[in-house]
Amino acid sequence: MKVVSFLPAATKMIYDMGLSDLLYGVTFECPSEAADQPRIVRYLLEGNQYSSIEIDRIFSASKAQGKSLYYIDEDLLESIEPDLVITQDTCEVCLIDTACTLASIQHLKKKPELLTLSPDTLLDVFDCAMSIGIALGKEEVAYKYVSDLKNQLASITNTLAFNKAPLKRVLMMEWVEPIYNCGHWIPYQIAAAGGIDLISNPGGNSIAIRYEDVINYNPEIIIIAPCGFTIERTEKEMHLLTGKEGWNDLHAVRNGAVFIADFDMFTQPSIGTLVMGIKALATMFHPELFVPAKEIDLRFSQLRPMLADKSF
Repeated sequence: MKVVSFLPAATKMIYDMGLSDLLYGVTFECPSEAADQPRIVRYLLEGNQYSSIEIDRIFSASKAQGKSLYYIDEDLLESIEPDLVITQDTCEVCLIDTACTLASIQHLKKKPELLTLSPDTLLDVFDCAMSIGIALGKEEVAYKYVSDLKNQLASITNTLAFNKAPLKRVLMMEWVEPIYNCGHWIPYQIAAAGGIDLISNPGGNSIAIRYEDVINYNPEIIIIAPCGFTIERTEKEMHLLTGKEGWNDLHAVRNGAVFIADFDMFTQPSIGTLVMGIKALATMFHPELFVPAKEIDLRFSQLRPMLADKSF
């Protein structure tokens, strides 16, 4: 079987399950494990370093005009003759979607099967892993993969319950200018780690929120993980938040409970990276109970308190 993945999260799960020998092509955003794979999906802005504000404007304009910033190398796809193409319909902003994929597939001489993954919740992402395994004829491999990750998740929730850990009031940002709340599976990640984000959108799209909403909510903990951004990339954008009036007065800022995290632990729905994200969140929320493994500790950083006075 020849598989082509247009979804970075699917690519990651295929590698995690040890099934990469079936993979023959990926997208430009696919993880480092797939660096040697042919890149079939490309990005018109690839290599450019736009600011958060510029990226938001470009994508908003593209969406309003009904245009896509992604394209498929149809000649390369034709040469591979895949049996299966994996795509998605969860987000049309940062990934190529099913409609674009279908438009290219119809030109192929050999028509591949199409597997569309569109998770909304954390449980949906577990189901996606099983769907991939079944489509690749490796259901037992997928079952073991999912079972192991569920056991890791259960260990976190059991520790929280045993220690009667208090629920933390959290805000996670998926973008910084404009500020976007978190949606889809991320609120469920936060809940699994012992927190609650009251201005998130569980199971739905993230949306732009007003800075006044952040001030009024006044979260105990803030996590900043813009979609597509590493820690280093986000640090270059932090002035967009720290320069805002009232930022230094927020509970989380005063108490040094502001964290920057790599995006793929949250906005890339590979169940392995999402469980890694939950482990990272558990450490941020309850450092007295959890110590991160080295590979997780490198994936987020904590900002120092902005003010010495912590009184309210």
